[in-house]
Amino acid sequence: MKKPPSLVSLARRIRVDAHAAWLAARDPRTPWYARGFGLLVTAYALSPLDLIPDFIPILGLLDDAILIPLGIWLFVKMLPEGVFEEHRAAAAKAAERPGSAWGAAIVVAVWILAALLVARLLGFHFD
Repeated sequence: MKKPPSLVSLARRIRVDAHAAWLAARDPRTPWYARGFGLLVTAYALSPLDLIPDFIPILGLLDDAILIPLGIWLFVKMLPEGVFEEHRAAAAKAAERPGSAWGAAIVVAVWILAALLVARLLGFHFD
């Protein structure tokens, strides 16, 4: 009997497929209508805003587990044969690379500086 996929593997697959959709939407072989749809799907997948907020039990995560794969499936149907598979392989290879600690540190530093700037502009004084 085949073991059902875990939530971690499902989340990883959705992330890899969303990255592959982003790459395929930017491919010159992709028709213009598929490009637009692919960019919408990836924007929804990467956006912190959802149709159903994630804090709503079960339904919040269920929309991501249904809408994103459905959108990717429709997007793949619009593409020429083999384009998505090529980009899925590239996205899977990119997902295996380790993250950059320096990159994360830079992002955190930029957020801290932005927060300090906003606090300063709003008149907060750090004494």
